[in-house]
Amino acid sequence: MLPDFDDWIVEEFARGPFTALILVLEVGDITVEPVASTYLHVIGDEVDWAAMRRLLKGAPGRWDAVAFFVSRDPASGPISDRLAKLRLLDTEERVKGNRLELNKSAFFDNRGRRMQIEEADEVKH
Repeated sequence: MLPDFDDWIVEEFARGPFTALILVLEVGDITVEPVASTYLHVIGDEVDWAAMRRLLKGAPGRWDAVAFFVSRDPASGPISDRLAKLRLLDTEERVKGNRLELNKSAFFDNRGRRMQIEEADEVKH
């Protein structure tokens, strides 16, 4: 069975080339913390989960999950590097402020399986 990522990348690319704003995350029992971020211009659907894992191997520290936020210029597909950097910073801030923002992404564990963040009940001490 193929990882969910492999199906997602083919389906997303079918809509046209795009830029993926990527957040690499460490997942704890009740925490999700960003550890690195980057962006990637996707101009084909040849990349599979094994290739993506090799790319992410260079991320600092341990990672358990990765979120791909799609950004697309309606006229040309991938956005400019300058705009990608700005949108990536904005995306990082939104996720740091509210982890539920990850549900607006294509969110995968380190095996390429889809994930979703659920609201936690308030912890009482």
